[in-house]
Amino acid sequence: MEVNRADGGCWVNLVAPTLEECVQIAQEFQIDLADVRAALDDEESSRVDVSNEYSLILFDVPSVEYRHQREAYTTIPLGLILVNDVLLTVCAEATPVLKNFLENTVKEFSTKKQMRFIYQIFLRSCMLYQSYLRIIDRKRKEIEAHIGDDTEEMELIDLHELESNLVYFDTSLRANKVVLDRLMRYSRIKKYPEDQDLLDDVVVENQQAIEMTRIYRDIIQGTRELLSSLMDNRLNSAMKYLASITIVMAIPTIISGIYGMNVSEKWMPLAHTPYGFGIICVLILVACVITMKVLKKRKML
Repeated sequence: MEVNRADGGCWVNLVAPTLEECVQIAQEFQIDLADVRAALDDEESSRVDVSNEYSLILFDVPSVEYRHQREAYTTIPLGLILVNDVLLTVCAEATPVLKNFLENTVKEFSTKKQMRFIYQIFLRSCMLYQSYLRIIDRKRKEIEAHIGDDTEEMELIDLHELESNLVYFDTSLRANKVVLDRLMRYSRIKKYPEDQDLLDDVVVENQQAIEMTRIYRDIIQGTRELLSSLMDNRLNSAMKYLASITIVMAIPTIISGIYGMNVSEKWMPLAHTPYGFGIICVLILVACVITMKVLKKRKML
């Protein structure tokens, strides 16, 4: 349920807070203002800072954004501040990671069990990563299904965009793994034996997301190289075809050029032969046909 003041065991959720709201929270809970606003900086790295007054856990969660008028995926920081038995979450935007907690649809969810709550947030983040990774793979399969058709540059751009999303995910997931390792080592953060299984699940799911990201990156890289090779082969085939047409067209051009030279007609073959022009045209046609057969035999036409 919602409360009007921050008592022990409550959850304070800050979504895109203003500077004034951050100052108010920092003063009320005696927290460094920079730590309150750390999650609002997209470039902030994941980390764990533990002091006698409070603990700051900063990690990346997946997010949807629009780039080039298309849906894409990236990561944004989510800050967890544990102070005086109160958990503060700070994020630059409303994240689906916290949606189920706000709707109270998570099993065994209680704001009074802060460490379990933190592990559950991590677990929801890992599951969301995996969900977005499956969507990325489906998009890759849709592009791969059209490889037999005329491949356009836009498909290569789409694959590059998907690969960029996976780079963001891979970097963030590995940073989150470091955060989890530090959470397991820090003795100042109070842990409970009954939450160990949940923490193990978080570690496993995060590692699985890392493996999925690596596999999907390798597959997308192979698909992109395949598309590039197909486009190069089509270009080579077009160039071979044009070169063959140029060779065939060069035969009548050379012969007509020779007969058009300023040379006495008595030295020109068939100059005084009846139907000489027709005979020359037939010879040109025969030469062109023979050339085309040779080029076709060598698969250049």
